[in-house]
Amino acid sequence: MFASLTLSNMAVSHVQTRGSFADLIARLQLGLVARAQRKALARLDAAALADIGVSRAAAEIEAARPLWDVPSNWLR
Repeated sequence: MFASLTLSNMAVSHVQTRGSFADLIARLQLGLVARAQRKALARLDAAALADIGVSRAAAEIEAARPLWDVPSNWLR
């Protein structure tokens, strides 16, 4: 999980590049990082989800979000 947080920070730092192709690549990277984090969330057991305060239903909803649906604060 910590590795994916590091990856998301690295991916977010690249969003501020200029150019439409660079923006496309940066957003794709963000989407892939989000997908990896969502897959990890979906694999957590009930005890781990309870530790972070997320219900199984909320985890499943988050895991089902599309690749391009990343948190808005990642796009700054």
